[in-house]
Amino acid sequence: MRNALSVDVEDWFQVGAFEHVIDRSDWESLPRRVEANTDAVLALFDEAGVKATFFTLGWVAERHPALIRRIADAGHEIASHGYDHKRVFTLTEAGFRADLARARGLIEDAAGQRITGYRAPSFSIDLRTPWAHRVLAEEGYAYSSSVAPIAHDHYGWRSAPRFAWRPVEGADLIELPVTTADLAGRRLAAGGGGFFRLLPYGFSNWAIRRVNARDGRPAIFYFHPWEIDPDQPRIARAPLRSRLRHYTNLSEMRGKLLKLLRSHEWGRTDAIAAEQARAL
Repeated sequence: MRNALSVDVEDWFQVGAFEHVIDRSDWESLPRRVEANTDAVLALFDEAGVKATFFTLGWVAERHPALIRRIADAGHEIASHGYDHKRVFTLTEAGFRADLARARGLIEDAAGQRITGYRAPSFSIDLRTPWAHRVLAEEGYAYSSSVAPIAHDHYGWRSAPRFAWRPVEGADLIELPVTTADLAGRRLAAGGGGFFRLLPYGFSNWAIRRVNARDGRPAIFYFHPWEIDPDQPRIARAPLRSRLRHYTNLSEMRGKLLKLLRSHEWGRTDAIAAEQARAL
């Protein structure tokens, strides 16, 4: 079964773990590593022979348009990750619509193609944003991958469906939640990112196989370019939990990813969304 492979294109200082210790007004003064790191991801994907989706911040596209064009020219999907990583539940409905429009204009100009996919920063579409999927449908998005159906201290919508669903009655929009695994009555995050980096490889490999074989569904997997960058700056003033989540196993991530990419079938998220839409 083919699974959805995706990259959330943001720089090391734009992550949710640092949002209270690095102010947005300081972003311009910090060393940017997103272009070199994303090029390294492109090289990794070439080595593994896979295509993926790059959910990109408009802020990054605005400053690195040539990078976005390289991603598109390599045959990968370009999609939106919002403008500057504001969580959707911190925005009003009007603010969300404005953020979508700003990001889309910048990303489409850089990519030279229309975008149809969206992922909320930090999977921040949840019960606090009952209008978000409707706005995405009205703005013409074909799919969203913005829900984490788990309980987590940073995000989560535990009661949401685990697999593809139509969140807006009468609309074609598909929601593709990030992958979770049920084990002994517990729901565990198994869709990549820090969970993949921190936990043993065997867990993620098992979870993907389980979702494919037992549930008959594709996995929705993601990571960030900064996760393969062990030389990135350290933020000593960040809380210990945030530092542990952000910096642990960075040097091991590339090898783990390559092993996973070679162990399963992967494709762009738009293709997986289209397959799931036909099945609903």
